[in-house]
Formats: sequence, C-alpha cells, structure tokens
Amino acid sequence: MREPENIQQVSLLRPDYFGLIFYEGSPRFVSEDIGNPGQEIKKVGVFVNASEEYILEKVKKFGLSAVQLHGGESADFCSRLKKDAGIFPQIIKVFSIKEAFDFQLLKDFEEHVDLFLFDTKGRQHGGNGIAFNWKVLKDYSSTTPFFLSGGIGPDEVPAIKNLYKYFQNEGKQNVFYGVDVNSRFENAPGLKNADKLRNFKKELFSVEQK
Repeated sequence: MREPENIQQVSLLRPDYFGLIFYEGSPRFVSEDIGNPGQEIKKVGVFVNASEEYILEKVKKFGLSAVQLHGGESADFCSRLKKDAGIFPQIIKVFSIKEAFDFQLLKDFEEHVDLFLFDTKGRQHGGNGIAFNWKVLKDYSSTTPFFLSGGIGPDEVPAIKNLYKYFQNEGKQNVFYGVDVNSRFENAPGLKNADKLRNFKKELFSVEQK
C-alpha cells in the first residue's frame, strides 16, 4: 500500500496487515507518510538487504508492527535486529520457492523470527504475479507459522482452502498463518482494488455447505 485514500478504502475490509515497501527498486516504494490505517491493523515494512539502521529508522518513523525481510538476510542478522531493538515488531523472513525447497534451511532462523513467508522465486523481490508449486509445503515440518504468498488471485481460493485443510488434518492448522496478496489485486503498482479484495475475503472465509 502507498496511497492514503486507497489505504482508507482497504482498511474498511479490516485486513490484519498492510505492507509498506521500503525497497527503492520496487515500483511500490514508499517515501512519504501514508496516513493511519487504524490501530488494529498492523503495518509491515518490507526490506531487501537493508542495513539495521535503515530498518530501525523506518520502524520508528512509520510505527511498524512487523518487519518483512525479503533479501538474503542471515539468521545472525535477524537475531541482532531483534536484540538491538528491544521490544521489537514481529520479524517475518521470506524464502522464495519455485518447484522444490530444502526446508532444513529454515532451522537456523526458527528461534530468531516470528513468521516465515513463502513467495515465488522470480526476477523481482516479490510482486512477480505467479504462484510457486504449493505441493512442496506438505514437507513443511517447522512449528513456526508461515504466510503463503506469490501470485495469489481470486481463482486460488479453492486451492488455499485445500492447503489449509491439509494442515488442519495433520493437526497443524496454526502453522498456516495467513495469505499475503499483492499484484493480482492491483489496478496499478501500490494501488489496490478494494472490490476485488472484498470479494476475495468473502469467498475465502465462506463456509462450504454440505
């Protein structure tokens, strides 16, 4: 999100999080104040290989509730960030997937982050508009909750529900934390279509009739 008026429109849908991109290589880069979407909505700052000082500056300036690390940040970096900031927002570490993924790579991060986010490996750091092979997530054995991201659009609602059911049947419903939507709900970079989001939320949380 970036435009204050658009943020107010989407805030009426009561999302849990808003994403603010602090990576200058993104067409959604945020450089100015975006207003207040409401205290109950968490503002997430998205960073790509940024310095600790830069991240902390944005946390303070924008009142961020969470930090999403979308680059090659190490587990040690996540640990220092959490310690140096004291009472720090949630730390979300992103990992990109295409057709396969070695989940052992997450081990070093588990005690230093609050959430993982799985996105599609592509040319850009997010916002590629395509989904990865979600079947690989069935090999996920960590207890750290995760966001599902990467090219999610209105047509993916049944697949999202099926994936949630899988974790539910495995007794791990709390692991599938939520979905992160972006480019396929935009009219332009950083400008979300509130009507599409409203319909998506309605379908996602609808109860199937037996």
